[in-house]
Amino acid sequence: MVTGRFRALAIASCIGMLLVLLGGALVTNTDSGRGCGDDWPLCNGKLVPAYTIESLIEYSHRLVTGAEGLLVLAVCIIMILQFRKDRQGFKEPLFYAAGALLFTVIQALMGAAAVMWPQSPPIMAIHFGISLIAFASTLLLVIWTFRAKNGPPVVFQVPRSIFPRVLLTSVYSYVVVYLGAFIRHTDSGGGCVGWPLCNGEIVPEINGATGAVFIHRAAALLLAISLAGLYVHIRRVSYGAWGLTKPAAWTLGLVIAQVFSGALLTLTITNPEWFLFTNLLHNLIVTGLFGLLMDILVRSWRLREGREG
Repeated sequence: MVTGRFRALAIASCIGMLLVLLGGALVTNTDSGRGCGDDWPLCNGKLVPAYTIESLIEYSHRLVTGAEGLLVLAVCIIMILQFRKDRQGFKEPLFYAAGALLFTVIQALMGAAAVMWPQSPPIMAIHFGISLIAFASTLLLVIWTFRAKNGPPVVFQVPRSIFPRVLLTSVYSYVVVYLGAFIRHTDSGGGCVGWPLCNGEIVPEINGATGAVFIHRAAALLLAISLAGLYVHIRRVSYGAWGLTKPAAWTLGLVIAQVFSGALLTLTITNPEWFLFTNLLHNLIVTGLFGLLMDILVRSWRLREGREG
């Protein structure tokens, strides 16, 4: 059984991780990564930096990340203590809490490295991917606290055919997210003008920024088709996977919203204020999508038919 206080702490850590992730996107979208120069953990050599928009955004992101690190550490310590009392009941949430702590530390170190030693766009794109995994870990923990609210979570059998599909879709979704992050870090967003056509063409010339954006669009469309197929498959075998149908429906709805938020990005790219908002919206949707997909992945593995223990 999970106490209300621990659930509140888990929710706080999840919200904090979301703020860290969106704050990192804000730093990138406003070119505030050098707002504190090449100093870390100080900002331009000071504990409280001089006021500029760039330094304010960058330093605020650091403070939120530090506070989130303490929250995640507290959650992890509590889970370790609970695991010692009940290894079987708290094995799953300990995995989530430990994962959140591990990837929070990794993303913090990558952020510090990016400040002191400027990184290439491919490496910076990985930073967003690490943040995404850290958020998914905290979200999985929150979901578990609600499922274990009145005792151990309900156990049901999941057909073995589901896990391979979810695994492939999850890996592919991570690749699509990485492509989007790479475009953002290379300022290639303007490579395709117009939507759904790219520069007035169905298939434009694949090179430079245009090629990067077009490939991302095509990959996102294929991801939507893959998630639709996953939802249909889970529905078809719902006799054993009824608990996965609802999150699968949510992922399908979110990927559709993600496609249209991508269209908004294109339509607002010449308006800096609106583009900042639509960019954060795009990040927010894909964060929720990836987190729910991880929930389906974990449960389709743990509860698959024929698995022992």
